[in-house]
Amino acid sequence: MWFSRFREIGRAVGQAQRFRVIVGVFLKYGYDDIAVKLPLTGMWRWLPTRRFRREQAALATLPRSERLRRAFEELGPAFVKLGQLLAGRTRLLPRDYIAELTKLQDRVPPVPFAEVEAVLAEELRRPSGECFSRIDATPLGSASIAQVHRAWLSDGADAVIKVQRPHIERTVRTDLEIMGRLAELLEHHVEGWAAHQPTAIVAEFTRRMEQELDFSSEVAGMERFARQFTDNPTVRVPRVYRPLSTRRMLTMERIDGIPATQLAALDAAGLDRAEIARRLADLTLRQIFVHGFFHADPHPGNVHILPGNEVFFLEFGMTGFLIHEQRDALGALPVASAQRD
Repeated sequence: MWFSRFREIGRAVGQAQRFRVIVGVFLKYGYDDIAVKLPLTGMWRWLPTRRFRREQAALATLPRSERLRRAFEELGPAFVKLGQLLAGRTRLLPRDYIAELTKLQDRVPPVPFAEVEAVLAEELRRPSGECFSRIDATPLGSASIAQVHRAWLSDGADAVIKVQRPHIERTVRTDLEIMGRLAELLEHHVEGWAAHQPTAIVAEFTRRMEQELDFSSEVAGMERFARQFTDNPTVRVPRVYRPLSTRRMLTMERIDGIPATQLAALDAAGLDRAEIARRLADLTLRQIFVHGFFHADPHPGNVHILPGNEVFFLEFGMTGFLIHEQRDALGALPVASAQRD
């Protein structure tokens, strides 16, 4: 009992420290006009002195939208992903904010390979060398939640490992709880914010992040997506190595493709862009109306093209379902639009 109480006290202290950092960053980037309307006792005593004021004055010359984007970048993974979510809410924010938030890139410096190996050993419950003949220490990519390394299985198969950054789940969950508290304060104490439903946005975002933090959910999504397109030669999903995949690591076959936005590279490879566009449209409609299960994050980095104009989907951390009633409603929408109903 005492141990659990001490743990709760430690968690509360950690949250308070992080809360102070988050509020301080937004104040530094010139959002003190909103902060003063929130019932946060003693907030102004938290401010550092001259250095803080100098930074605040220098940043004040930037457009307000750019300051918000920079604040999200400084605050890290959860806020970067929240900004990316908000960038798709074109009716919620002005155009200049949308334009700035679309610049948010989910790329961060990689963690040392020794820390990656420690996570792998913990998840596999044995040294990674017993499962892989080799793992490239230089990551293929590094994002806020995980980084990806090329690897070779014991039988020589070429693979990639997506491994969660150490302690990232704890960091993200702390930020999600603080976001929820800030959203409640905005909704109840700042005029005009209730209509935007910030608490509902944060709740939706929290569900997304919880799904993204659980790689076993991504594995299930990849396998379901692959099954529903088994007989469709226009789409490909990487094979998952389940015995080498857990909640914090995902091992799959390595497939090289060309990102869908690299038009010059597509042309140089002799691929047919018009056919690719038709296939993407067909696959999107099939996900929605035929299967009711869809890839919920099909941005250009997650859609690659293979020889023969084959569409290759990556990153199934976010997927979605549509029940029959929702599919029927979506099907009725273009008909109603055509009839001006």
